Amino acid sequence: MSSRLEDPVDIGGLTVPNRLYRAPLLECAGNGPDAVDTLIAELEPTAESGVGLIFQGATIVRGEGGCAAPGMTRVHDDEFVAELSALTDAVHDHGGRIAIQLEHGGLRSMETWHAEYREANPGLEQLAVSRLPWQLRALDRSGFLSYDPHVLSTAEVYDLAADFGAAAERAVNAGYDMVHLAGANMGIVQQFLSPFYNRRDDEFGGSHRERVRFLEVVHDEIRERAGDIPLVTKVPAETAAPALVRRHLSLGDGVRIAELLCEIGYDAVVPVQGSVVWDMSIVRGEFPERAWSDERFQTGYDAAFGGRFRKRLVAALNRLQSRRYGFEPGWNADFCRRVRDRVDVPVLAEGGIRGREQIDRLLGDACDAVGVGRPFYAEPRLGARLLDEPPARTVCESCNNCTVPQVTGAPGVCRTPSVLAARGRLEKAGAYDREE
Repeated sequence: MSSRLEDPVDIGGLTVPNRLYRAPLLECAGNGPDAVDTLIAELEPTAESGVGLIFQGATIVRGEGGCAAPGMTRVHDDEFVAELSALTDAVHDHGGRIAIQLEHGGLRSMETWHAEYREANPGLEQLAVSRLPWQLRALDRSGFLSYDPHVLSTAEVYDLAADFGAAAERAVNAGYDMVHLAGANMGIVQQFLSPFYNRRDDEFGGSHRERVRFLEVVHDEIRERAGDIPLVTKVPAETAAPALVRRHLSLGDGVRIAELLCEIGYDAVVPVQGSVVWDMSIVRGEFPERAWSDERFQTGYDAAFGGRFRKRLVAALNRLQSRRYGFEPGWNADFCRRVRDRVDVPVLAEGGIRGREQIDRLLGDACDAVGVGRPFYAEPRLGARLLDEPPARTVCESCNNCTVPQVTGAPGVCRTPSVLAARGRLEKAGAYDREE
């Protein structure tokens, strides 16, 4: 019998009340005095709408460096993380479950690409898995990016894994139900897994098994410090790698990595296709014309990219990428299906999922639970419609106007008038109301 969205699902001994989850998104809450309130304001409406599992967006395991975008929350401080119990309580009050996604950006961090941040933090090291591949050295010589990486020693890799374990322990103490590792989107975990980045000759480099070793040590650290909390990770396939990149992860490589992670003891996997560099392969959709032309963000773009000329260059590249990576419904479905055929843990699918009919086709075929991301920026209470109004479809137009301003530290919210008008009509009709 096929699974229904309303059915519970078990992940590592935790029962999630239904198979709909909010995929990790940037909340841009930071660590200031209003951070917890900001997170509650963004995530509680989703729990109230009936979503069974909420993945809080990427949070950084160290107190310095590692942020891929401004405003990311850090979870290195015991006192701050303890305050997050107010967030977990708010989600639990609505019957939902909440996971924290742990991350370090490595070479994708702001200390690499954000001009103003680099200038303000000249002593901050860029952490690298190994010596830069020639393609990145060429970008450095051209001045498009600025690399001065510190290659992690074997002992430092263990130290980094311990930071993931310590962050997971704090999260458990604050009431989180699950730990999710940011194993894709070009963060440092993907950099360990990828043959493009990982040219190490110690126990953390070489074959698939050796490149997975970092995630094995992270697993062991979390188990030792945080017990049997369910542990989930994204699994990358670098199918969108540029033609000049020969060493990258194929779909078959991604399937093999997922198998190894299940042998290690991970409780669920999230297969995700992307590239070896930060581009539109992970968001897909229209060129965000409105976001790039919005006067409110021009100063922030200049600060991030290092001036007007570089800002225009980045925008032009963004336009070109949007033509290559147009919106594709459920773009990770085939990868998920291939992984699900080979593992005995739940497979979670996300990426371009926009309606109940699509969800019903995916469940039990390509995946065991379905994640929706950017549409929650437009409809924070989207769960009520997807769970109660089949065949509901999100109002999100995949225009990406919500994402580009985040490089300035702006929150991820929908700014597209036609989408906001559609949400307004639904609110008037009571589409987001539900009885608990």
